Amino acid sequence: ASPTHRLSWPPVSPASSCGVPSFPPSLSARVVGGETARPHSWPWQISLQYLKNNTWWHTCGGTLIASNFVLTAAHCISNNRIYRVALGKHNLDVEDEEGSLIVDVDTIYVHENWISLLVLNDIALIKLAEHVELSDTIQVACLPEKDSLLPNDYPCYVTGWGRLWTNGPIADELQQGLQRVVDHATCSRIDWWGFRVRKTMVCAGGDGVISACNVSD
Repeated sequence: ASPTHRLSWPPVSPASSCGVPSFPPSLSARVVGGETARPHSWPWQISLQYLKNNTWWHTCGGTLIASNFVLTAAHCISNNRIYRVALGKHNLDVEDEEGSLIVDVDTIYVHENWISLLVLNDIALIKLAEHVELSDTIQVACLPEKDSLLPNDYPCYVTGWGRLWTNGPIADELQQGLQRVVDHATCSRIDWWGFRVRKTMVCAGGDGVISACNVSD
């Protein structure tokens, strides 16, 4: 399996140019339950996959933040698994999808203060075994400036191949869903996340319809 290390934050510097897709996403003012994304309109989206019984399985999404680094969640990482990263994907059911690339993992860095019980610092970096060549279907995302804070109700999109509905099947095609930012004052209310939410976290959504979830064994 690829080695896993603890990570001191912040990580490497982001790429100099970022966040401009060759195929603009189809963004609507309202999204109910998510929708299939325009192919390759989120070119920094990756599929993190693990090997089980000689088959590769999607487990989590992630974001390409440099030509050889992917940002994902710490809870997606298990020490006893072998991982690979699929880039430039739209349909996970298509093995040799045009514009896609499969890359091995060199090293996985899990945040040194990751606490699963409290869901704190749920961040990991994946160093790829090689630098990937950027293209129309594989591009680098932008990282926010330190201490930047998005305003309440700011429109963000969640993307990935999660479940299509509660306990439903995993999506074959990349999905997107509007998740508006919720400020800390609202998110920390007792009828929201209460004391469990920290000011270092970002809250979004909360309508009970659109979310991002994939539970795998």
